[in-house]
Amino acid sequence: MGLKGFGSKLYAGIVHRKIKRWSTSPLQTQDVVFRNLISKARNTWFGIDHGFELIENYEQFKTLVPVRDYEGLKPYVDLITEKGEKDVLWPGLPKYFAKTSGTTSGSKYIPITKESTKYHFKSASEAFFNYAHLTGDASFFDGKLIFLSGSPEMTTTGPAKILTGRLSGIVNHFIPSIFKGNQVPSWETNCIEDWETKVDAIVKETIGLDMRLISGIPPWMQMYFDKVQEKTGKNITDVFPKLSVIGYGGVNFEPYKAQLTASLGKVVEGVETYPASEGFIAYQDIPDSMKVCKEDEGMLLLLNNGIFYEFIPVDEFYQENPTRISIKDVKIGVNYAIILNTNAGLWGYNIGDTVAFTSTNPYRIKVTGRLKQYISAFGEHVIVSEVEGALMEACKNNHVQVTEFTVAPKVVPDEGEGLPYHEWFIEFEKEPQNMDQFRKDLDASLQSRNSYYLDLIQGNILQTCVVRNMQKNAFIEYMKSMGKLGGQHKVPRIANDRKIADELLEYINN
Repeated sequence: MGLKGFGSKLYAGIVHRKIKRWSTSPLQTQDVVFRNLISKARNTWFGIDHGFELIENYEQFKTLVPVRDYEGLKPYVDLITEKGEKDVLWPGLPKYFAKTSGTTSGSKYIPITKESTKYHFKSASEAFFNYAHLTGDASFFDGKLIFLSGSPEMTTTGPAKILTGRLSGIVNHFIPSIFKGNQVPSWETNCIEDWETKVDAIVKETIGLDMRLISGIPPWMQMYFDKVQEKTGKNITDVFPKLSVIGYGGVNFEPYKAQLTASLGKVVEGVETYPASEGFIAYQDIPDSMKVCKEDEGMLLLLNNGIFYEFIPVDEFYQENPTRISIKDVKIGVNYAIILNTNAGLWGYNIGDTVAFTSTNPYRIKVTGRLKQYISAFGEHVIVSEVEGALMEACKNNHVQVTEFTVAPKVVPDEGEGLPYHEWFIEFEKEPQNMDQFRKDLDASLQSRNSYYLDLIQGNILQTCVVRNMQKNAFIEYMKSMGKLGGQHKVPRIANDRKIADELLEYINN
């Protein structure tokens, strides 16, 4: 082990002990975060408007601060972006804006403050230091580390000229100088905007290097692996024999696991993370090889990261007065909408993700989907975790590998098709030997996961699903046509309309 690896191993022990300290006193940790947030934001525009000077506990907070999404918070953000006002959501001005795609408001400008900035990189690095401590292997810090991310170039926003860019690009600015020499790709390559051109440049730059760690969103990691294999004709671990860990997040890893493992050529340990522009929420604290029970699954909820968490049961979310709770009252296995209050000035903020707890000692979560990603065209309310689970089971039973997929309802079937159905668009890496059997297994698995869907099938309201076998690179071509190839862009797993489905029809494999 080299000098960096040895030093990292010593530091990893310190990191692990700190994690243990706060994770074993979760309620106290969150109470400290809550009181600090309220105290520091008391004299902001938002704090004055919502009576922060009256708040002494969480119950009072709930009565004064409503849950809202970006559109609800936008009038406050506009005061910063359009007028350069200070002390709006948090004391002073944001240090950065993370620019993301919006729904009804166009681009979203998510504030990142001086206080919140450090947690975005610190949390990612903690995940790998903790992994190094638990496995006893920090040697990957001696080699090259590749982060597939957005461009680090930034623009400025508003009269205050606040630096603005993609979150992954912003975080690139905070990699410690001791590891700068290990990081690839180069700054010049990372600044390439066109994703295909960028991946080609990364491949050219990285082949032949001593790569030890690769991190990125799974579909774009797979795209990089495919291009390396095209260039070399070898498995990834033959090209990079000392590669020992991969980092991933942004989407559920399981649907990609089989193909990524096949590309790697062997099982490589992974570290799952849950970063968001709004804050770094969780990371995997137990390596897969060390898990012994179902409570070990999921990611450790980061309770000391300047975020006070709230949760609303998904099945109550759209009710007039839904249940709104802190970690103290959550239950294992329930789907919750996750609500954030942060030291970046987000209050009662619905980020749109849904999570379920796998453990409450310590608090671990898994991401189950998105509030706006579901199919309920017929009252079935099928969610992301159900379609992913159904697909993984069908793939396992039929020895199939999938590159990418999405699902949408077909409410008005074409002439001669019969009853309405769910339409699955699947790009296979390894196709089923018997496509109809795969389709039947897939539908049966979804029926077993969603009783409403089962009732609709048995009641002859719906017919069993239809599977569309997509062309190779169909989803890459689709994302490219939409100007959303690469970076943090992801194909939605499911939709309650056919905006994506109808665009994908031209990519079906005939």
